[in-house]
Amino acid sequence: MSRAPRLEIEYCTQCRWLMRAAWTAQELLTTFPKELGEVALVPGTGGVFDVSLDGELLWSRKAEGGFAEVPLLKQMVRDRIAPDRKLGHSDRKESDPQHAGDVNL
Repeated sequence: MSRAPRLEIEYCTQCRWLMRAAWTAQELLTTFPKELGEVALVPGTGGVFDVSLDGELLWSRKAEGGFAEVPLLKQMVRDRIAPDRKLGHSDRKESDPQHAGDVNL
């Protein structure tokens, strides 16, 4: 039996981003309760807010220039651990003209 994926959220304690990290973790655990084996909140400094899955960096606030929207993170995690899973309203439909200009997923 293989080990379930580990999601890690490293957040800046100086910036007081613990609540954002905890909320992000809650959203991902609620969406993937059986697929994720562990979610870790890792204190950091220097404005860090990185989300990694099994060591693969999914999102870096510094590199991307801001925080990821939770629906986007859900899609990124889903694509790696449950690619056939539907996310409902969190799924972005590129070919759907009704949502073509949506910025907020």
